[in-house]
Amino acid sequence: MFSCIYSFAQKEKGDIKTVSNIMAAQVLAWNKADIKGFMDHYWNNDSLMFIGSKGVTYSWQKTYDNYVKNYPNKEAMGVLKFTVIKTEQLSKTSIYVIGKWELEKDTSAGSVTNKLAGGHFTLLWKKINNKWVIVADHTS
Repeated sequence: MFSCIYSFAQKEKGDIKTVSNIMAAQVLAWNKADIKGFMDHYWNNDSLMFIGSKGVTYSWQKTYDNYVKNYPNKEAMGVLKFTVIKTEQLSKTSIYVIGKWELEKDTSAGSVTNKLAGGHFTLLWKKINNKWVIVADHTS
């Protein structure tokens, strides 16, 4: 129904491009109301850290449960848009991403209007077992 709404630099290469492509896939999953698909790229570990307005949450399962509780249906989820502000590879196994997120209301006519929520995020990505995953997400 919706195309991917994701903004990043076209000149990206290597691991940064891989992470950018994963984030684009996350946007697609979210916009299909697929929280599990969105969470596929978070580290499935009790040490996953999500920092939000209510403090720090540890573990993939608790983070997933919070998403399901706060976004119980497609209407509540809206249409997600990421705008990446800065991406930097810190090492062969670490990348951080700073960006902006917006949720807009999904109208039945297919047009997107009415901002539901928005803010900024910092993601720490690590390459674990040859897969890039988010190990820390600070979203405000």
